[in-house]
Amino acid sequence: MPVIGVLTMELRLENAHSLKDKRHAVKSLKDRLRVKFNVAVAEIDYLDLWQRSVVAAVTVSADRVHAEKVLRSVEKDAVALLGPELVGVSLEWL
Repeated sequence: MPVIGVLTMELRLENAHSLKDKRHAVKSLKDRLRVKFNVAVAEIDYLDLWQRSVVAAVTVSADRVHAEKVLRSVEKDAVALLGPELVGVSLEWL
């Protein structure tokens, strides 16, 4: 049975002074995670706020251990890239 893991990350982008600034930061994160970890990534909340965002990364695997390893690596990379701008992370299994 396939396992679907969803890593949800809440961002607070203090240096974004417009939606354009925010979209640039979010797009950079999404592109980096897609390429590096081969996960699906989307902004899922606070689409019209300048300094907040929720981004989800999703992976599907036959093995939960592998899926968790991938998503924990995504989280670690996001922490390294964003630092204090990453204010919350949750992992959910479907």
